[in-house]
Order: sequence, then structure tokens, then C-alpha cells
Amino acid sequence: MRQFTYSALPGRVVFGAGAARTMLRPELEALGARRVLLIAAEPELPLARELAGDVAAEFTEVRGHVPVEIARRAVAAAAGADALLSVGGGSTTGTAKAVALETGLPIVAVPTTYAGSEMTPVWGLTEGRRKTTGSDPRVLPKVVVYDPELTTTLPPQVTGPSALNAIAHCVEAFYGPRANPIASLMAEEGIGALALGVPAAIERPDDLGGRSDTLYGAYLAGAAFASAGSGMHHRICHILGGAFDLPHADLHGVMIPQVAAYQEAYEPAAMARVARALGAPEAGPALFDLAVRIGAPTALRDIGLQDLDEAVSLVEETYPDARGLLEAAYEGRRPVETACETSPTRT
Repeated sequence: MRQFTYSALPGRVVFGAGAARTMLRPELEALGARRVLLIAAEPELPLARELAGDVAAEFTEVRGHVPVEIARRAVAAAAGADALLSVGGGSTTGTAKAVALETGLPIVAVPTTYAGSEMTPVWGLTEGRRKTTGSDPRVLPKVVVYDPELTTTLPPQVTGPSALNAIAHCVEAFYGPRANPIASLMAEEGIGALALGVPAAIERPDDLGGRSDTLYGAYLAGAAFASAGSGMHHRICHILGGAFDLPHADLHGVMIPQVAAYQEAYEPAAMARVARALGAPEAGPALFDLAVRIGAPTALRDIGLQDLDEAVSLVEETYPDARGLLEAAYEGRRPVETACETSPTRT
């Protein structure tokens, strides 16, 4: 007999081409927001201003992995605000979450990449070389406005890794600590949408169909991940990202084929569903091939990791047998297709 627990997280999603220009301000008004802190990186500030209209203050010091000193300055900038408006990618959303964690202010998020973090109550802060993550309902955005038109200017070197990062959320949703059949349905649908959409988005950046499929997949990925929680892949990426300040999406895109291949031995049923969503025999090689097809990085040494031995030492504090996995990721080796027997669960 089937048993599971599924917690539906609160929040409102508005999805559609042009939604940011037609629906954002009414959504802010419905939330009762009168003094909004706009959070956006400098390159996206003109767009954010156009979408938001009058705001009380702006914060543009956005950095990956959200250093604690940046978070403190963002909290200070929120003095007197009654709501936060995040326009940008995952680092921008993460900065808004850091403010919400301290202040309890509601977030309205307008994603311009495929990060998916706007759908989760997960926050992350980096101090020194160590990244700390947690989950708190205060950081879950109250409203998320998805607009495929805002992603058409994403260059291929951002589009590809960002979509692979979203796929990583889906993969982990199948075996996360709170895995459940509802999250798995969203994850499988999300992988299919992302795998269909991102090649079109890379080849024809203005193709709203491809952009819409990719953004829809990212939304499902974030929702599935929020429900099921994180596992081995995200723990490794948080360790490496915090220690070496590696680009977030690139790091996840490099690691997910290798982690999926590793998990074939421990989570064969989950990896079979990932492979099915990709229309392939096995998950790891198919994810690697997708990365190659869309021109995304496949090697840690190509995204800034210089000291493999130090990386192995840090990760082995949690996963003592991680050297082989990290060596393959460092060199960018395509996982070998191999049938795996069922083994004890390792997440």
C-alpha cells in the first residue's frame, strides 16, 4: 500500500509571455506593497526599474553564493520597506531571501534565468569559504511572475548551465529526504520540458516556444525540489561553490551528469525515471550529452577549480568515496553506460 507525505507550499505563480509588464504591478498592489526595495544586479537594473515603476529604494550588490557581508548591507537597505522585489537570476533571489530571513518582509520574484530558487524556502549564505544553507518559510516568495520574454536576451553561456541547474533540482527530487510521488511527477515533467526547450532556446534565442518550455521546466524543478529536499548533488555543489567561489549554474551543470551516473548504483529506480524523461537508456550519459549539445561546460577545471586534491579533501568529509566522481567531473569525462544492480540507498 502506498504511503507518502506531501506538503503543498503556499505562494502564487503568474506565468505567461508579457506577464512581467502587465501583471507585476497589480500583484504588488494586491500584496499591499507601498514601500518596495528593488533588488537587481546592475546589468538588469534598467529592466527592473521599467517593470517596477516607483520604488522606495534599490540594492544592486548582487553576488553568487550570497556572502554574509552583502546580506548585511541588503538588510540595511531594506529599512522602512514593506516588501522586496527581486528581478534577476538565482543570486538576486538569494539576496532577497537573505533579507527576508532577517526581516520577514514578503518577496515578489521575477526570475530572468532558470534557477528555480524562487519556488523554494531554501536560503544560502557564504562566510569565509564555507556556505551554510537552511530552510525557512519566511524566504519563500509570496508571488512569482514568470515571463518567457525576459529570458530571450540570455546568452547561450548562461542559458545552458542555468537549464542544467534546473534539471539538477529535478534529479534530486526523485530521491531527496522528503521524496514523494507528487514531487516526482513534477520532476519528470520538468526534465522533459527542459530537455525539449533548452536546445531550441540555444539555437533560436528569440523562440518564445523554446523559452517558455524551458521556463516552465524550471518552475516545476523548483517546486519539486522544494517539496522533496536536496541530496548528494547539492551538498557537493554547496561545498565546492562556497570554498572556491565557482559559478553556481556552471558548477551544477558540470556535476549533475557525474552524480546521476554515481547514483545509478544506489537509486536505480529514480535514475530510470530521469533517463525516461530524457528519452535515453541511462541518466548520466544522457545529461552529459545534453550539456555538450547546448555548449555548456562539462569539466570543473574549465570553470575555475584549480586544486582538485583540496576539493576532494573537503567533499570527502561528507562523502569518503567521492574522489572518483570528482576526478571525472574535474576532467569532464563522459559517464560510461553500464547496467547497475540495486544497492543500498545513498543520497
